[in-house]
Amino acid sequence: MPILIEIVCESVEDAKATEQGGADRIELCVGLTGTGGLTPTLALLSEVKAATRLPVIVMVRPRPGGFCYNKGEIAVMVRDAEALVQAGADGLVFGILNGDGTVNKTACQEIADVAQQAKRQIVFHRAFDVTPDLPETLKTLIGLDFTRVLTSGGRKAAEAGAETLRQLHEAAKNRIEILPGGGIRAHNVRALVERTGCRQVHLAPLTTHTDPTATRGEVSYGTHSCVEAESVQAVRRALVLEKVARVL
Repeated sequence: MPILIEIVCESVEDAKATEQGGADRIELCVGLTGTGGLTPTLALLSEVKAATRLPVIVMVRPRPGGFCYNKGEIAVMVRDAEALVQAGADGLVFGILNGDGTVNKTACQEIADVAQQAKRQIVFHRAFDVTPDLPETLKTLIGLDFTRVLTSGGRKAAEAGAETLRQLHEAAKNRIEILPGGGIRAHNVRALVERTGCRQVHLAPLTTHTDPTATRGEVSYGTHSCVEAESVQAVRRALVLEKVARVL
C-alpha cells in the first residue's frame, strides 16, 4: 500500500501545488510560520475545496502559545468547528489540554461531536507532544475515538522521535492512526517510514518568498512561505524508491 502524504497548506496556490505534486491530503491552516498554525477563514476553505479534489483537514486553533484554553476560547472553537464542517471540511485537527498537560476530554468531546455527527474525521495535533505521558495520552485519544494523532514522538523533529513513533504505532493496534510530522523532507522520509512502520507522513515543504511590496526603507513586513509542487514530488519520488527497495 502506498505511503499517504499530507501537506500543510495556507493558500489556494499551496493546495494546487500539493495536488500537482502528487500528495494525498491537505491540512489547512494559516499563520504556520511562528505559530504552528491557526484556524483559517471559511472563504479560504471554500476556495481550496473548489480548487482541489483532495480531502481537506482543517485546523481549529484560536491562538498560538499553548493549548490550555479558557471557556470563551473553547466556545469559539466549537463555533468554528460547526462552521468549517458546514463549509465542507473533510475533518478537523485540534487539541485541547488541561493545565497539567493532560487531555481536556470534555472540551475535545464537544468538538469531536460536531465532526463525528457529520461523519468527518478528527485529528489530534501536536499538542500531543507536550503531554506528560505519550502512551497514556494515546489511550485517551483512542477512548475519544480520534481518527489519528499527529506527532513527532515527543521530540522537536520526527526523525529524532522515530523510536517512540514506532512504539506508538505498535501500541495503536489499528485503533488510531499515527501520523508522523515535524522536520520531514525528501531526504529523510524513506528512513523514517522504514524505522517507524507508519504508512503516512505529514510535512510542510515550504519555500520562502519575498513580496516586492513588503519592504521600504526601515519598514519591513517580512517574508511569506509557499508550497511548491517540486518539493512534494521529491517526497513522492523518495517513497516510490522506498517501495521498490522493499520489493527487491
